[in-house]
Amino acid sequence: MTKDIINIRSDTQTLPMPEMLEAICNAQLGDDTYGEDPTVKEFESLAAQMVGMEAALLVLSGNMGNLAALMAHGGPGDEVIIDPDSHIFYYEVGGLANIAGLMPKVVPSHKGMLDPDEVAAAIRPHNLHYPTPRLLCLENTHNRSGGRVIPLKLHNALCHVAKEHQLAIHLDGARIFNAAISEGVNVSDYTENIDSMQVCLTKGLGCPLGSFVAGSREFIAKVDRARKRLGGGMRQAGIIAAAGTYALKNNVERLAEDHRRARQLADFINEVPGLSVDTTTVESNMVYIDHSGTGLTSGEFAKKLREAGVIVSTRPPRHIRMCTNLHHEDHTIDEVVKRVRLVLNCETVYA
Repeated sequence: MTKDIINIRSDTQTLPMPEMLEAICNAQLGDDTYGEDPTVKEFESLAAQMVGMEAALLVLSGNMGNLAALMAHGGPGDEVIIDPDSHIFYYEVGGLANIAGLMPKVVPSHKGMLDPDEVAAAIRPHNLHYPTPRLLCLENTHNRSGGRVIPLKLHNALCHVAKEHQLAIHLDGARIFNAAISEGVNVSDYTENIDSMQVCLTKGLGCPLGSFVAGSREFIAKVDRARKRLGGGMRQAGIIAAAGTYALKNNVERLAEDHRRARQLADFINEVPGLSVDTTTVESNMVYIDHSGTGLTSGEFAKKLREAGVIVSTRPPRHIRMCTNLHHEDHTIDEVVKRVRLVLNCETVYA
């Protein structure tokens, strides 16, 4: 058993770097519930500016940010057009229904890509018997398709359909900076036609916690009330905001390195017998590995890798996921592939 553990499960597995910890320790603090934390104010202003929206609000997590935004957009009985493979639908404990009271109307994506015509067809006319169509939810990058980037042209086409039918648009942009870098555009190009977005500071940007919601000032005031209802009123929240400010100023452009290493990892894994990666889907920092050729279940393969000192996440029945982050270097990728080869050859890995 190796002593050197490589955690390549997710880009949420990062620890704050020394410079970020220093920023946290030196943060000026106040009571955010009273609007008196200067570090939070600085962060929210910077965040809104970087995504091209009027205002932003610091929240504790992406889940809280998405849910608070949904609560601000609609109420019980309103309908949300959503991809069943989206994070909001698949991973957020059904909060859109059991807390926000919203009714999901699912439109399946095609490897992460919604079809504008299919979205349009799903929006029913106002009728006494139907929920009221209120919101279209988008996600970029798309987690369950392998971190795929929704192209700006398709994104705008989907926004056009929503606006034609008087729907608001919420973007789960947990990894929107990854999407923008991959597309070679500014995040503001993606926000030009939407009403709200959530951005996660812990995914790729290296913060220990925190996300933000962005939108118009009027909308963010509604999100603030929803955050409070969810138990998200905060006091000296500058310790969170300081990390976020550091991340936005220093850890965005470097996401391109994560993308490069993910493609390198995919190419190397494709040379391992029994494994395959659809490299056309490796567009950001995620690599979905099809292990069906090994005869192992996802759980069995992940367990063997953990015993070899590599921590991954499973995507049953035939995939595991590896996700590059700021703690990984080129030699990390080489070592991961070395250990994968050893595991599949049933050899022992020693420290």
